[in-house]
Amino acid sequence: MKDCLFCRIAAKELSAAVFYEDEATVAFLDIHPRSPGHAMIIPKKHYENIIDLPEAEVGPLFVAVKKVTELLQKTLRPRGFTIGINHGKVSGQEIDHLHVHVIPRYDRDGGGSIHSVVNNPPQESLEEIRSKILGKQN
Repeated sequence: MKDCLFCRIAAKELSAAVFYEDEATVAFLDIHPRSPGHAMIIPKKHYENIIDLPEAEVGPLFVAVKKVTELLQKTLRPRGFTIGINHGKVSGQEIDHLHVHVIPRYDRDGGGSIHSVVNNPPQESLEEIRSKILGKQN
């Protein structure tokens, strides 16, 4: 998509702090980093979210996520990582092009775990939710 910011970065029409690239993906530093080394990995082809990503492209994307994480570990030596995808506007997705955040974590960085992102525990039991997922009626 010619009006997509990330497609334009992948096509090298816009500059970014790219530090990893392969046939299917590009990784670059986030322009609003949450920590030193905060990176985003995108598929070069336009897919809005993980559901739109063809199964054949899931592997290459997550191989790139692994390689980027290894590179950041080796060079920046963080104590851990938070890795995630904001899927949809309600979750904070600002660019409608699938991107995986790899956020290096450091001692006393002020961040929390994935569990701190949302606090909306279900009112239904786990079995009721499981039944819905499996398409069963109670």
